[in-house]
Order: sequence, then structure tokens, then C-alpha cells
Amino acid sequence: MTAPRKPVARKPVARKPAARKPAARKPPPRKPAARRPAPRPNARADTGRRLVHALFAIAFVLVLLAGRLVQLQGFESTTYAAKAEQQRLRKVELAATRGSILDRDGRPLAMNVDARAVYADPKLVIDPAGTAATLAPFLKATVKDLTERLSRKSRFVYLARGVDPETARTVMKAALPGVGALPESRRVYPNNGLGAAVIGFVGREGDGLGGIEYALDRDLAGKPGEELVEEDTQGRQIPAGSHRVDPPVAGVSQVLTIDRDIQWFAEKTLAEQVAKTHAKSGQIVVMDVKTGEILALAVAPSFDPNAPAKSPASLRGNPALSTVYEPGSVNKVITAAAALETGLLRPDTPVVVPPSIRVADKTFTDAHAHGTETLTFTGVLAESSNIGTIGIAQRLGKDRIYEYLRRFGLGERTGIKFPGESPGLLPHPEDWWGTAMGTIPIGQGVAATSLQVASAYAAVANGGVRVQPSLIKGSLDNTGRLHPAAAPKKVRAVSAKTASEVTTMLEAVVSKGGTAPMAAIDGYRVAGKTGTARKVRPDGRGYAGYVASFVGFAPADAPRLVVEVVLDEPVPIFGGLVAAPVFRTVMGFSLGALHVPPTGRPSPVSRLRFP
Repeated sequence: MTAPRKPVARKPVARKPAARKPAARKPPPRKPAARRPAPRPNARADTGRRLVHALFAIAFVLVLLAGRLVQLQGFESTTYAAKAEQQRLRKVELAATRGSILDRDGRPLAMNVDARAVYADPKLVIDPAGTAATLAPFLKATVKDLTERLSRKSRFVYLARGVDPETARTVMKAALPGVGALPESRRVYPNNGLGAAVIGFVGREGDGLGGIEYALDRDLAGKPGEELVEEDTQGRQIPAGSHRVDPPVAGVSQVLTIDRDIQWFAEKTLAEQVAKTHAKSGQIVVMDVKTGEILALAVAPSFDPNAPAKSPASLRGNPALSTVYEPGSVNKVITAAAALETGLLRPDTPVVVPPSIRVADKTFTDAHAHGTETLTFTGVLAESSNIGTIGIAQRLGKDRIYEYLRRFGLGERTGIKFPGESPGLLPHPEDWWGTAMGTIPIGQGVAATSLQVASAYAAVANGGVRVQPSLIKGSLDNTGRLHPAAAPKKVRAVSAKTASEVTTMLEAVVSKGGTAPMAAIDGYRVAGKTGTARKVRPDGRGYAGYVASFVGFAPADAPRLVVEVVLDEPVPIFGGLVAAPVFRTVMGFSLGALHVPPTGRPSPVSRLRFP
């Protein structure tokens, strides 16, 4: 076995360190290379390029312009031409001639005369304030108002209407830019205030503001026309420019039922009596009993429709149709008709009349004191006995009293279609108060217009048939032919027999034993009734003052006309003294104007009292 060998010690061999590579050095920053000088451009080439660019731009613009031109001339030429023309066109309104208002015989009550309308085109007015100051004295307007009109953003504005031609010529001589004049007509009332309460009046612009002028404004006014004129920038008409005229349509003339002569006489007589009796006002109605046509409707005081602004507004209406009053004793004729129609009494039936009568908490008496007396039913009406009338009404009952008041037209409009007409006041029986059966049968506690009362009496005169009152006889076409108004409505109130009996009783009122002998007319038989009614205070609390009235018809045996006279707070207060004489005067004149002869038959003698 071999012994292990000892390791031989070795000397370490010294190693040379590895040679290090030198570190990489950053190259030193390089200096920027020197720029090479740019080559000098060729001047001719540069000019060429610029020219090319300019030509390209010009060509582009020309293409755009050419396209737009094609668009304007081809596709939109019509639209733009129309817009341009519209800017040059001026519209001028051509006023229509207002229809006339004539009386029943064709005599003018309202008509038109030649006039001018002064207008302006505000866009052509250079100095609105200065122009207004120049025009104001001629047009009777304020500078402020004219300046406002001249400053409006429009092409046409009226500065004044109805200017007389001479004034218009003066305005045109001033040669104010934008101001012109057009021919038109002006409303005038040749009879001044005659029939003003019926005819009414027009405003500054020619539109109806009252009466028939207002009620029939649409027919009277017509339809305005229009003129289109193409002008240059100076407001001058272009000779070959557009020009179109739509002519106006004249209004339709209206013929009233009013008789000018009767209307004049009624107004004159009424005004004299109002002054004589110191009454506050008065009214007269003259009506044809057969046709319902109103021949006169007078009020006092009144106004001048040629200058309505000079009168208070309270005078510009028609109180005969719009103002109500408690009719008083004239209402007793309805109570009498109800008693006859129902067979309760006959004209000669005895009626015991005590010194007074009690209704609820009120004692009623007659106008004169008396003891117990016996009158005929005719005597109760002829002497206007409150006590006798109330006693008869109590036997009829409130439902029948109300029924006959409605039959004679109280509590409803007459149907005359006049602006502002009142239906009156008639309470339903369910609303009657404790003393109503004492007041209503004698005409207190109810209210009516003068026309309603006249219509009720016309029903008696017309054999018991109530005819709708009318103010319009018809209209005229452009050839002057009359087209009659629609026939009036007719309603039977009572039988012909009852109407005849009531007529005879009303004739007794005008006899020596009645309350109105001053209403008698020589040669004619007259039937009628007086009224002296207490007047309600303005605040509705109690009474103050009296309304005196008389309403009747003639000839009584062949009735033709009804005349009613109403005086507000006259002195003296009794209808038989102040209203009956006016009735006699107006009725006598009217019968003569219509050539109504006396019948030649004497009035019957009626018994009024029992011994």
C-alpha cells in the first residue's frame, strides 16, 4: 500500500494586474458648423411666384362673386326685387263716404260735405317738432300730439280728419316734407241740435259715438279703400312705378221714422215749458199707434252734434229711452185693463172709496181729502183715485197685477235696439214687500222709460195690440231705392173689447169732471191720463220731488197718434196743469201736420159718481 503523498507547497505566483483600458473620453463639443451663405434668390423667379399667387387669389374671388351673382340674378332675383319694391311702396287709406241719415220724407238730418284729410309719412318728415309747430294752428291740435304722430315708425298717419278744403290748401302751400292731403268728407248736422238725442254724433275719426250714428255705425261707415303708390326716396311718385287702387265702398244711408217738422215743434214746445216751469228736464214721445213708428222723440236740455264736446256728457244720451222714472197714476190704466179683461168690473160698476186705505204699515189717501164716496169704475180712473185703484188691485191679487204689467211691456226693453235702452224695473211678485200692493198698482215702486209708457198706451189705442216701437223706416241703396226695415213684432195685451172700454174711460179723464180738461183739443176726441209721481232720491233712500206727466192718444174713436209728455220737478207739480197743455199743443200740431181730420163724432158722456 502506497503511503499518501504530501502536498507540495507552492509559491504563490505573483500576477500582474490586468492592464486597464483608458476611460472613453467625451468628445469636446463641436463648434457649430459655419452656415453656408444662402444662395441669392433669383428676383425674376420671386416676382413670378408672387404674381401666380395674386392671380390665384383674384380668380378665387371672381369665382365667388360670379357664383353669388348667379344666385342673385338667377335664383333670388324675384325675391330681392319684391323687397326693394315694397320699400318704395306707400299705402294710403281711402276713407269711405259715410251714409246719410234722413227723416221719413228724405230730408237730411246728418250728411257729409267735401273735406280733406291731412296725413304724413313719418319717414319723410325731417323735423317732427318743427313740422308740428307749423301745423298745430291750422289743424286745431296740440304740438305735443302732432309731434307724437309725426315721430311714429310707420309710413302713414292721419294728422287731422274733416279739414275744410281751404285750410288743406294752406297746409299744402307750406310744402312740409312728408305731409300731404287726401279728399274725404266731413259729417255735418244741417239742423244743428234738431233730433240730436236720436241721431247721435261721431268722433274725430268719423266713427259713431252716440244714437243712431253708433247703433248703425257698421252700415253707415261703409268700407275704406286703399291706394298703393311707388315713390322715390324724396316721396315723389314714380311715373312708371306700381300703382293700385282699391276704391272705398260708401256707407248705406238710413231713413228714420222721425218727422222733421213734428220733431222741431215738439223740441221747441218742450224747451219753452221746461223753462217756464223751472223743470230740470223734459221728454216728449210722438208715436204712430198702428205702425209703432216714432215721429218725434224730444228731450230738453239737449246738445249740438256739430260740437258735442261743448256739452256735458250727461246731455249726449237719450233719457227718453235710458232714464227711468216711477210713472205714478198713468200706470193705473194697466190696473183698469186687468180688471176689465178678467171680468172683475165693468166701466159703470160702483166702487166704494173710503177716506183712506191701510196696506201693511202704511195708510194711503187720495190727492184731495174726502169722506166715503161711491164712484163708478170710470170715475175711479177719471178722478185718479189712489184708494179706489188699490182696492180694485187687492181684489185682483199681485200675480194678476204683475201679469198685466208684463203684458203691456213693463220690465223689459221695447226692442227698439237703441244704445243704452233700459228695461225699467218691475219686481217679481215673490219679491214684493209689505206695501207693494198699495204702491205698485198706482205706479210707485215700479220704474219705466217714457217710451215704455207710450208703448203701453199705444197698445190700448191699437185695439189691445202692442206694436214694437221703431226708429228706422229703412235703408237706401245706391240707386236711392228704399228697402223697408223688418216688420215690427206685435203682441196682444188685452182684447179689442177691453181696449175700447179703457179708451172710453180715458176720454172721461179729459172731460170737465176728470183731472186733465186742459188736454182737450177742439174738434178731436182725446183719451189720456195724468201722472204726478214722487221721485226717488239719487241714493235710492226715500223720495224727493215729483215727476209730472200726461200721456194720451187722438182721435180717440179712430186713434192715430200717441203723445207722452214728462217733466222732471216742474212747478207746479201736477201733470194735469203742466204736462196736459203741452200734450194738447203738440198733439194738435202733429195731427195737422199729418192731415188727420176730426172724426166728427162727439165724445160719450160717462157717469163718474153715484149720488
